[in-house]
Amino acid sequence: MLDILSGGILGSVFGGLFRMAPEVLKFFDKKNERLHELAMFKHQCDLEAQRGQQKLAEIGAQREAAIDVGVMDAFNNAIIQQAEMVKAAGGWVASLSASVRPVVTYWVLFVWSFIHVWFAWNAWLAGAPAIEVFKTMMTPDFSALLSGTINYWFLDRTLKQRGI
Repeated sequence: MLDILSGGILGSVFGGLFRMAPEVLKFFDKKNERLHELAMFKHQCDLEAQRGQQKLAEIGAQREAAIDVGVMDAFNNAIIQQAEMVKAAGGWVASLSASVRPVVTYWVLFVWSFIHVWFAWNAWLAGAPAIEVFKTMMTPDFSALLSGTINYWFLDRTLKQRGI
């Protein structure tokens, strides 16, 4: 009985198994290849989605820049029209128009400074130390007002003269 199994049947079984082995390996290889292609396709889709979002953001930034340019053009045109109206109105109107910003600046600085000096003087008379009075007087709001005014009247004009 062992002869029957070892002769034709066992050889046929082993032959069939060895012949099926490459087909089974091809099946698993194809399965892995398909999984790899699916993963690559998902990565490619994600990349295209990111490119689309980036393009939309770029279009939005261009639109905002165009709006900003339009706003600045409208602002410049308004200033030019105002200057032309002042010139057309005559000499004293031009002088009055030119004096508005300096007069308002002096007035705001005078009122703000007067109030600060008044409160500082009263605090000092009440016995507060001079350093504490000074610290109380130099609030962030007062510093911002003072530095903004100095920046506008001195630094802005210096930069304009240099063409910056």
